Amino acid sequence: MARVSIFPLSGALLLPGMDLPLHIFEPRYQSLIHDAMARDRRIGMIQPREEGPKPALFDMGCLGRISHIEALEGGRFNILLKGLARFRLVRELDVPTPFRQIEAEVEPIAEDDEILSAIERAALELESRRFADALGYVVDWTAVSRLDDMALVNGIAQIVPFDPAAKQTLLEADTLNERVDRIIQLMQIVGRAERGGGATMQ
Repeated sequence: MARVSIFPLSGALLLPGMDLPLHIFEPRYQSLIHDAMARDRRIGMIQPREEGPKPALFDMGCLGRISHIEALEGGRFNILLKGLARFRLVRELDVPTPFRQIEAEVEPIAEDDEILSAIERAALELESRRFADALGYVVDWTAVSRLDDMALVNGIAQIVPFDPAAKQTLLEADTLNERVDRIIQLMQIVGRAERGGGATMQ
């Protein structure tokens, strides 16, 4: 078990091996950053299930390490968080700090050894192109083609405009192949809604 100081943020997905830029402006999260920098530079990103001053949390989040920090006026920070490993919430702790802390089971830090088959990779790239075209995104596909499988899949998972619950399903996928399947399914749902004039999952 590990004690994890958390930053609950809806729609923000951190995955192992990936970077997440954050602008820290609320006093309680400024305190969180000060505390993390004084200890091990680690904080947990997790999504709230609802809105409110102390909302219930999803069961899974991702532990990250502050790899870069920029201090700004008024005590604000810009930070870059590097994803380390997923964690599962066990219980919330009763603490005096302005930021929330939990007890969590942290998974072993993943090795970047998962790869996709040529067919899976091609299907993901094809669906990503359709999705980008449907939403009017401009993408450097040459640069995309140079990414390794892990960076491609997890990068897409972090930036696609899906709703928080959909983002959570991507985090909770246990394998790269499972994450690819979920991304493609969600892109097809959103793409059909966009072409039909419906609402996107944002």
